[in-house]
Amino acid sequence: IVSGLAAAARKGILIKGGVYLESGHRLDYLALDKTGTLTHGKPVQTDFQVLETLFADSAQAIAASLAGRSDHPVSQAIANAALNASISSVEDFTALPGRGVSGRVNGRLYHLGNHRLVEELQLCSPELEAQLDALERQGKSVVLLLDESGPLALFAVADTLKPTSREAIAQLHELGIKTIMLTGDNPHTAQAIAEQVGIDEAAGNLLPADKLTAVEALYAKGHRVGMVGDGINDAPALARSEIGFAMAAAGTDTAIETADVALMDDDLRKIPTFIRLSRHTRAILMQNIVLALAIKAVFLVFTFLGMATMWM
Repeated sequence: IVSGLAAAARKGILIKGGVYLESGHRLDYLALDKTGTLTHGKPVQTDFQVLETLFADSAQAIAASLAGRSDHPVSQAIANAALNASISSVEDFTALPGRGVSGRVNGRLYHLGNHRLVEELQLCSPELEAQLDALERQGKSVVLLLDESGPLALFAVADTLKPTSREAIAQLHELGIKTIMLTGDNPHTAQAIAEQVGIDEAAGNLLPADKLTAVEALYAKGHRVGMVGDGINDAPALARSEIGFAMAAAGTDTAIETADVALMDDDLRKIPTFIRLSRHTRAILMQNIVLALAIKAVFLVFTFLGMATMWM
């Protein structure tokens, strides 16, 4: 076990105990977050459209003011795209997990959130739905600026896949492990990314509690599930899984503390490496145990035949 833990550490895989190295061989399903796990987690704004003409000059600045208070990669992309905008102070700022953020700018309440938030606020029209659907089918994440009257502006953000993600998924499949992507992004984006990297299943519009429910559903079917994530939204699922893997270089402190294994350079190919090491460690353990019991059995026979010495 100690040799296995040391070998993993040399490969940039930090395991928080021998029990996780031993149990790694049992995994048959791996759930993965999207942003920062399969993708670089550094999306950029690709589209901006004003939906309410009265806010043509101020929408980007208001959105950047709200986005700048959030550490989510999508929010950061919107904030970075408006570096020259006049940023205002935000009062009553609130993070809405899996949905977006809200706060008061110049005394007026605004929301900056995803498709799910728009629908929860009942501010989505058929025309807006068609716009969102078209952008989402391109694999983009759509964020809207809203007030109590309705949508004011639309922002589309796209992330790029890590070049190692597809290879990592292929290696997992070679090891007989099925994969599922659990993301807070819309289902169209989730499906587009899943098809690009070869993931078996994809589920979108998931809140942290929904990711936990998805992992528990796999357990209910008799699977041994691992979870890979890097954000606070992944923490409940990381804690519930058989083994939680944190993308440590870019991961939040909460994800790293909750996970059982930390991948130091965010390379997903380290997970197949971990599973192969776990299987190899178990094989050596079984060899050692069988050999030890066999030797004891031989000496026991010698004892009954009167041929065994105290030393033996």
